[in-house]
Amino acid sequence: MSKDDHNDEQDIASPQIIGKRKLRRYDSLDLESANVKDHHGHNHNSKDVSWAVVLSLAFQSIGVIYGDIGTSPLYVYASTFTDGIKNSDDILGVLSLIYYTITLLPLIKYVFIVLRANDNGKGGTFALYSLLCRNAKVGLLPSQQDEDQEVSNYQLELPSNQLGLSLKLKNLLENSTIAKYILLLVTMLSTSLVIGDGVLTPSISVLSAVGGLKAASPVFTEAQRFGTDKVGYSFAPIVGIWFLVNAGIGVFNFIKYDPTVIKALNPWYIVQYFQRNGKDAWVSLGGVVLCVTGTEALFADVGHFSVKSIQISMSSVAYPALMLTYSGQASFLRLNQHEVSNAFYSAIPKAIYWPMFVIAVVAAIIASQAMISGTFSIIQQSLALGCFPRVKVVHTSTKFEGQVYIPEINYILMLASILVTVAFKTTEKIGHAYGIAVVFAETITSSFMVLVMLVIWKKHIMVVIMYVCCIMSVEFIYLSSVLYKFPHGGYFPIAFASILLSVMFIWNYVYRNKYYYEMENKVSPDTLRDIVSRSNISRVPGLAIFYSELVHGIPPIFEHYVDNIPALHHVVVFVSIKSLPVSTIPLEERFLFRRVNPRDHNVFRCVVRYGYAETRDEDQQPNFETMLIERLKEFMRNDHFWVCQTRTDQSVELVEEEEEEEEEEEMNIRYGTGDENDVRKKEEELESEIEMIEKARRSGVVHMMGESEVMAGKGAGFGKRIVIDLAFNFFKRNLRQSDKMFDIPRKRLLKIGMAYEL
Repeated sequence: MSKDDHNDEQDIASPQIIGKRKLRRYDSLDLESANVKDHHGHNHNSKDVSWAVVLSLAFQSIGVIYGDIGTSPLYVYASTFTDGIKNSDDILGVLSLIYYTITLLPLIKYVFIVLRANDNGKGGTFALYSLLCRNAKVGLLPSQQDEDQEVSNYQLELPSNQLGLSLKLKNLLENSTIAKYILLLVTMLSTSLVIGDGVLTPSISVLSAVGGLKAASPVFTEAQRFGTDKVGYSFAPIVGIWFLVNAGIGVFNFIKYDPTVIKALNPWYIVQYFQRNGKDAWVSLGGVVLCVTGTEALFADVGHFSVKSIQISMSSVAYPALMLTYSGQASFLRLNQHEVSNAFYSAIPKAIYWPMFVIAVVAAIIASQAMISGTFSIIQQSLALGCFPRVKVVHTSTKFEGQVYIPEINYILMLASILVTVAFKTTEKIGHAYGIAVVFAETITSSFMVLVMLVIWKKHIMVVIMYVCCIMSVEFIYLSSVLYKFPHGGYFPIAFASILLSVMFIWNYVYRNKYYYEMENKVSPDTLRDIVSRSNISRVPGLAIFYSELVHGIPPIFEHYVDNIPALHHVVVFVSIKSLPVSTIPLEERFLFRRVNPRDHNVFRCVVRYGYAETRDEDQQPNFETMLIERLKEFMRNDHFWVCQTRTDQSVELVEEEEEEEEEEEMNIRYGTGDENDVRKKEEELESEIEMIEKARRSGVVHMMGESEVMAGKGAGFGKRIVIDLAFNFFKRNLRQSDKMFDIPRKRLLKIGMAYEL
């Protein structure tokens, strides 16, 4: 076995074009990764975005992100005082809770802390998980390669003097298989809870706006197909009017009824509220926490917008409007305690009651957009990381990266929302379920943030302790309260999340085991040379692109194909599609090539890398096939250059003995040695190889895709048979096929089947 063929199993360092002393032997997969830019990347730095774009995104975000939290005044007081108001000062206690809950969680935690942990502009729990996977070896993705770290936006190491605790925690996570599985499962659980949140939002928002209007949810979800860009521009004025009018009514009620509610800024009223009501006050927290519904969307939807745009819109529009709205309602309730069950509508001046009713209904429908858009984003991320069954992801904006729509998920959310509305009927029961989904997801995000602060940001332990005491402790108190209502509707998000978690884990489990099976049974370099050199193998004109998920070698399905069809095209390219735990990959770093020796067999390997926030768009120009062939030709030019360089190793050895001639010898190495005839001959060889690729392309390009049938192996247990033979194969048969995930011409596609026993 040649030295070249072992390089894919070895660590690959970033190459340097000319060494000071001696040229090293380069692996051909290094040639493309040598084009690495600085670690700040390009096109990912929000500082390069103009203020016009930031303000445009901030305007759009009003219509997409804040509909959920913006409509929470419809039901917060009613959900908190389910048994009526027993003491007028209880209103001050609840208002004080609302003040500090909104300030601590949406504003301080998410807008100014969590959004900083975005992954190159992408948010959500999977973004936090990918940050940890790139900084510590805690990921369970089997297709990881050392050269992945050469991607310009991959590295995250930050200089810090707080290395002791960071290294200890990092080593603990890396050396514990249990910790790795826990991180993956908790990530999947959080994703499932956010999706459940997306189901509950349409139901509670619309039912709160107008009782019995159960048909509005599916009407809204149909609007999703137009994309976040159009929906944002369309709905932003409506939500903006909603915030403005609510703030105006809040100021009016504040002045008219009881301006002394401003005393609620004193947190002592919270203490008094608990002293008076005891357990009832603790139970009522399940209603108070609904004032921060939709805050997880601030992070999940950051990929649709930007950190700066969300910070601007939250600080200047949503936060002050919510403070004024809740203050106005509290002023009204101080003198009208009997109206608490319908506090929002009762507090509206009669002159604008019906216009406000219409705006409330429309705003409640729009509120669903926040969590549904966030659901699309996190499913796209989990799909790319092998944690979700294949679904269609559509980019809905040509101007703003990251705005996506998933048709299958959209219809599932629509049907689930209808079923929840019909089953629960009242906002009180839906509120119990809603609270658990909201607080559970936020608590998981805070737990990940602690790891990010310690492992990646390397913050001082006192900073982390302050975060835990000031924010996480509040979330745990709220979580304990909402869990008390588990038997009264709170079971729904847990049951729903458990089903989704099972689906995601089953898919990921089989995905990983299938990859390991291919690794164990891959075609060795010696076997590949024997196959290509067989006397019964015919080489036919054309270029064959053979797709697989295996990035560490040739998949076993290739040998299965040759055994049954003894023919190979003149040029064969094995293409492996993989996703990295990074949001996007620059185009110049996407393709990695390797030539399989001997050279005259014209066999190549290619790894095509995508970020988890990217999709293979069918309308992309140039298409995938064209880009692949052009990059192959570029690789051959670079490969030819490196081959010429390695032949001068002996010359470089002489340089070490004669240091005074070092510079002159390096110039010889850089520009080549030998007479003009040798140079011309090498150039002719290169042009001949490029022409060979073009000739094969003109003869026809065939796309071959392995379609493996996965089944439990002999002696497998009953549980494994259920997971693989029934569950996984059911998902695979009823969801999108692998060929539809790529831009592959149907008329030139050849599927090759093979059974894998896991």
